[in-house]
Amino acid sequence: MTVPTTTSPPASTSAATARRTPTSATPEHVEILIVGAGLSGVAAAYYLQTHCPGRGYAILEGRGAIGGTWDLFRYPGIRSDSDMYTLGYSFAPWTGPRAIADGASIRAYIEDTARAHGIDRAIRYHHKVVAAAWSSAAARWTVDVERTDTGEARQLTCNFLYMCSGYYAYDRGHEPVIADAARYRGRIVHPQAWPTDLDHAGKRVVVIGSGATAVTLAPSLAETAAHVTMLQRSPTYILSRPAVDRLARRLATALPARTVGDVTRWKYVLLGAAFYQFCRRFPAQARKLITAGVRAQLPPDFDVATHFNPRYQPWDQRLCLVPDGDLFAAIKRGAVDVVTDEIAGYTETGLALRSGRTLDADIVVTATGLRLLFLGGLRLTVDGKPIDPGTTRVYKACMLSGVPNLWMAVGYTNASWTLRCELIAGYVCRVLTHLARHGHASCVPWPTVDDDDDDAPLLGLESGYVLRAVAEFPRQGSAEPWKVHQNYIRDLIALRHRGVDDGRLVFGRAPAIADATRTDAAASR
Repeated sequence: MTVPTTTSPPASTSAATARRTPTSATPEHVEILIVGAGLSGVAAAYYLQTHCPGRGYAILEGRGAIGGTWDLFRYPGIRSDSDMYTLGYSFAPWTGPRAIADGASIRAYIEDTARAHGIDRAIRYHHKVVAAAWSSAAARWTVDVERTDTGEARQLTCNFLYMCSGYYAYDRGHEPVIADAARYRGRIVHPQAWPTDLDHAGKRVVVIGSGATAVTLAPSLAETAAHVTMLQRSPTYILSRPAVDRLARRLATALPARTVGDVTRWKYVLLGAAFYQFCRRFPAQARKLITAGVRAQLPPDFDVATHFNPRYQPWDQRLCLVPDGDLFAAIKRGAVDVVTDEIAGYTETGLALRSGRTLDADIVVTATGLRLLFLGGLRLTVDGKPIDPGTTRVYKACMLSGVPNLWMAVGYTNASWTLRCELIAGYVCRVLTHLARHGHASCVPWPTVDDDDDDAPLLGLESGYVLRAVAEFPRQGSAEPWKVHQNYIRDLIALRHRGVDDGRLVFGRAPAIADATRTDAAASR
């Protein structure tokens, strides 16, 4: 339906943006706007239409296709870095042959799931959300959208905004400045913008990096390249895992797909949680165990201590996963070398290293990481006041203190993204049901006088890509509901089974919300 509104552009909106804002007094109204048509956006839509069937929603997707990350990344060998039984949905169990799946298969799985449940019909492609302004008087958001295909600007209004856009920039990845790049006569590419015309067959390739992208690219490129060198400044912990889950394959011959999915999903949840706790509580033993696994797959004379012995403890950064030890197999057969050194700069034919060594290359791949971008760079205002996410605190890993009627899907750093996104989607439906039952229009999280003032970074990792953006992200507290646990079972209890009204969510219609938040904010100071 269409609802009249007289909401003006927020005070923080630039003059250029204001000029692009449509002048229509009746922007289209949608009760719930989901931003992003990737894994979490499809999950959000499924839960809404299943558990809150009376609520209207639409999905805004800035790209021209479904899939999010799995549509964006097209570099050779792109695959999941966790098992598909937890990366996949509980309501649409993964039935593919491989537990570690390739990007095209994951993209097709998301598309098939959306189509099977009619979710694809709610997606509006080429709709990039750039700003959202909350009005307490109207109890709704006014959302500024740019059409990425036509350049058209438009506005929509909604009662609830559900951000499922991930937390990194889609336009480009992180590329550190390397001296003398203009001298280099070869080709430099970043995995996030992989050229469709790039032919690496028979070429010498240097992959700069040691993270998930680098360990995926190196063995894949080595299948046809003349030689691949993985050049890393420092090592990463790498685990090998079977690409095919034998238990799931055996169960699939006798049990329904949903039962197989549930059993295998819980297997990976429990094993993953146990291994994470082992690593955090007994880091020295975990280091030895991981290193022994690497050493067993490499030649006896390989220098594991230099190339696969990180400076940090296990899970200070994410661990990398290689299916069936494909990276180690490529090293063992001589198709891939690993060099641990720092780059001095480019030469005409490759790279010069601090040690004095040079690496010749026809192609240099800068697998140097992502750029984090909270909520896709969305500009938020509440009653005309700009919101700096870095000054907010996360509530139950899915809301921001002082920001009404906004949810966000944030996955785990130590497990599959989808696990927590499904829990959040279910929690959102519980909140919506609570609001309807009690006649409320809005809810906003606010700390009380009983909450501590301690805070910590949201993601809690020491990876470079996280540290570069830490000031732009919200903080977390040291106790619930402000503590972000990296633990599926704890979140399952908190989001699915505990009461919605916990004393931190302020409920009411717009005027009541405004009064209550001012009172609570004053009390917390």
